Amino acid sequence: MKANEILKLYGSGKTSFQGEKLVGVNLSHADLIGINLTQVDLHSANFILAYLNRAKFTKANLVAVKFSGANLSQAELTGANLRDADLHGAVLQGADLRSADLTFACLLDANLMDADLRHTNLAGANLTGACLRGANLREESQGYTVNLRGATLRKADLRGANLTGADLAKVDLRGANLSEATLRGADLSGADLSEANLKGAFLTEANLNRVVLRGANLVNAKLERAVLLEADLAGVDLQGAVLPDVKLAKAHLPKANLFRCNLSRADLSRANLAGAILREANLTDTYLARANLTNADLTDASLVRAEMSSATLTGAILQGALLPDGTLQIR
Repeated sequence: MKANEILKLYGSGKTSFQGEKLVGVNLSHADLIGINLTQVDLHSANFILAYLNRAKFTKANLVAVKFSGANLSQAELTGANLRDADLHGAVLQGADLRSADLTFACLLDANLMDADLRHTNLAGANLTGACLRGANLREESQGYTVNLRGATLRKADLRGANLTGADLAKVDLRGANLSEATLRGADLSGADLSEANLKGAFLTEANLNRVVLRGANLVNAKLERAVLLEADLAGVDLQGAVLPDVKLAKAHLPKANLFRCNLSRADLSRANLAGAILREANLTDTYLARANLTNADLTDASLVRAEMSSATLTGAILQGALLPDGTLQIR
């Protein structure tokens, strides 16, 4: 079926083209609001700048389809194959993309606000500058997680997004906005979050092994029981963050701001905290074996029962601190 036939039939009131084969059809700029293209083969079709609001593409073949600039708000794309699709600047606000395959898709500057991306495959996708505010990317059930491995989310807007249990290993999230995002149990191992905004984010039990968080904003973030072994947190702002039972062994934290942080029972063995601000921090029962606290500011910090017998404290400020034996360091 050719493009002019589709447009003529649609104009006469026909909206369902379910099961048709429309490979390579050119429907750029077309007004096809509410069209039903469920299970249609649209490989390499052209929908550039088309109006596809509330269109149905359930289980459709959309490999290498051109959707750049198209309006797909509230569209149904569950189970659709969008591998290598071009969605540059597309509007997908409120779209249902559950279980869709977006491997290597281009979503540069796409609008995915409030989109449902549960169990979606976004491996290798380019989401640079995309807006994912309020998007649902949480783990659906065991083994049904959104796959973002190798994806690029540089400067993406993920404010308030639900990424519970998401696979974000080695993802490029430099400069991304993840403030108030939920990342409980997410895998962020090896990810690059340099200069990212994670203010107030929920990272409880997240895997952050070898993550790069240089210069990131983690003010008031929740990181209970998170694992950050060998993580790079140079210059990070963790003011007021909640980190009880966190694992930061061999982590790199020079000049980090840990003012009023709760680090009770944390493992900071062999961590580099040179020049770090730990004023009024709670380090009760913290393990600081061979930690480097050179020139660190521990004014008014609680170090009750902390293990720091082998820590380096050259030049450290301990005025008003509660020491491991419970005594107060006199100012």
